[in-house]
Amino acid sequence: MQTRVDRIADGIHRLSTFVPDISPVGFTFNQYLIAGREPMLFHCGGRGLFASVSKAAASVLPIESLRWISFGHVESDESGSMNDWLAAAPNAQVVHGQTGCMVSLNDLAARPPRPLNDGEVLDLGGKRVRWIDTPHVPHGWESGLIYEETTGTLFTGDLFTHVGKGEPAIGSASIVQPSADTEEMFHASSLAPSMPATIRRLATLKPKRLAVMHGSCFEGDCAAELEGLAAYYDRKIREAA
Repeated sequence: MQTRVDRIADGIHRLSTFVPDISPVGFTFNQYLIAGREPMLFHCGGRGLFASVSKAAASVLPIESLRWISFGHVESDESGSMNDWLAAAPNAQVVHGQTGCMVSLNDLAARPPRPLNDGEVLDLGGKRVRWIDTPHVPHGWESGLIYEETTGTLFTGDLFTHVGKGEPAIGSASIVQPSADTEEMFHASSLAPSMPATIRRLATLKPKRLAVMHGSCFEGDCAAELEGLAAYYDRKIREAA
């Protein structure tokens, strides 16, 4: 497996690894480097991908320069190689929501993490990252996302997951239906009653692009994409009831 590097916004690079034997058309695992005086890695990837992803990351910036490491929730493909990154970047610190730190990361991280409140902004120096709590959306009590304010980039974590090669790296074609089709395949989301409202809260940010963890990124009317995804989960919750 090889990790591909694509710039999706000013100072933001997607590190994407395609795994062909997950789903009939394969599956991508994406991590993101956010440049700044204090660079951030969002999503670590699993331990098995560390060699490939870290090599790709080193083509963008020195790994030892990383200051912050974060992810949406505690799960192998998001946080599995967390301690490998901490070992490679001696000045780096994991940053996550209060719940994630309390429940898991205070124990799992090799160095104490920095907890963030819902809506708290972390200044990376040239980039500003806002932490947003999204409990149980799409799954996991500690779930959260980040929004990079200067570029208008919403890092969606497992929201908008869709199968395939994740090409193009970023495009303007809607990803709502591919995401719905993938949910019907994997049934990975927690159908909590608050889910549509949480997604619509993200739409009020009016982001310019969606940085997706599995699949292609989207640039365009992101609020409409988020509303479309919320409407899909509205229907799913009614059907489940």
